[in-house]
Amino acid sequence: MNEYIAKAAVLIEALPYIQRFRDAIIVVKFGGSAMEDLDRVESTIRDIVFMELVGMKPVIVHGGGKKISEKLASKGIETHFVNGLRFTCENTISVVDEVLHDNVNPKLVNAIIKFGGRAKSLSGKEVIRSQKMLTTNLQTNQPEDIGFVGNVKDVLIDKILNIINDDVVPVITPVGKGVDGELYNINSDIAACGIAEKLKARKLVFLSDVPGILRDPADEASLISSIKVDEVDHLIEQTIISEGMIPKIQSAIKALMAGTNKVHLIDGRLQHSLLLEIFTDKGVGTQIIKS
Repeated sequence: MNEYIAKAAVLIEALPYIQRFRDAIIVVKFGGSAMEDLDRVESTIRDIVFMELVGMKPVIVHGGGKKISEKLASKGIETHFVNGLRFTCENTISVVDEVLHDNVNPKLVNAIIKFGGRAKSLSGKEVIRSQKMLTTNLQTNQPEDIGFVGNVKDVLIDKILNIINDDVVPVITPVGKGVDGELYNINSDIAACGIAEKLKARKLVFLSDVPGILRDPADEASLISSIKVDEVDHLIEQTIISEGMIPKIQSAIKALMAGTNKVHLIDGRLQHSLLLEIFTDKGVGTQIIKS
């Protein structure tokens, strides 16, 4: 009997969050090793199906880095990164396009359907307008061309909203079309931020392979549970936020300033971490808020 009472208590704890976030758009960026382990993928997909069934409006933006690297290696194409961004030549962008649309995206859509949800593939080529991105050479401090890598210039949200309004989960690839007609590879964190910004999503959640922002990268107990926007610059100066985390957090702040209520960084390796973050009093990751 105590076991059933405990289960009822969990549902009661979740109830106010279900009520609060009914009809709320929540953008979930799905990436890192959270996408590589079948059990973790299925745990996250179940969370997303639960969110959909209780009336929330999840939107998935996914990466595919490991699968892309494997496909490039099979074709004898070298993989290398510059400041955390994949150098993307003409051959590489073709592989990115193929892997994201023919492999990763359909598997996520099919997994949602398998667990009783409703989902639809949506290519970033249809909704993301991109512009070429340059990075900075850290030795010369000069701009560096990294090929067909883009930033989000605009998001045509009508197609996304049409899917959402049909109570279906859009599953979006992080690529975009430029005004020059070229296809650009977009970092999935940046793509998710751009989409959340334009949708004015209630929440933006990053699922990856770290617990959140740590004061000491070697100590998961040093997790910072909440950060205000005006604290971010200081954390960057202290190198608590560093390297590839910097553009992610800066893009997230842009989404917050545009109307997104909160940004969450959580560990996709933890079973049902998405539900624990959204539907419990304590949460499990780092939240970023305006003030």
